[in-house]
Amino acid sequence: MQPVMTIDEVHRFLETAFPQIHTDGRVLEVIDIAPGKASMRLDPSERHLRPGGTVSGPALFTLADVTAYVAVLAHIGPVALAVTTNLNINFLRLPKPEPTFCTCRILKLGKRLAVIDASIFQRDERELIAQATATYSIPPR
Repeated sequence: MQPVMTIDEVHRFLETAFPQIHTDGRVLEVIDIAPGKASMRLDPSERHLRPGGTVSGPALFTLADVTAYVAVLAHIGPVALAVTTNLNINFLRLPKPEPTFCTCRILKLGKRLAVIDASIFQRDERELIAQATATYSIPPR
């Protein structure tokens, strides 16, 4: 499965169709789009931390959800109304207040549904801090 959008095209689309992802400043960035995959980086600010100085669960959930959205868009094109119908997340390790990455792999891309596996890590992609599975509904063309 080949991407149909580049990183720059996805960034431009997000700027116009989903500008609210930058409400906290530009902390999310698409860093890779490849066949069947997409990756993003979160540079957590103070707002993304929980007591104790770790990256919060809602920040990790957002990273997984937005990266899954980007993976779907990159492979179907700019469809603003592709929406999350389910996202299940497992928190595995305490994340430090440092750059956090999410790589999403498309498990299934059908006409109406996409199923995505998200791996969230910091320095070592083999040491996951969270893992999520997302399902997206794709509107009819």
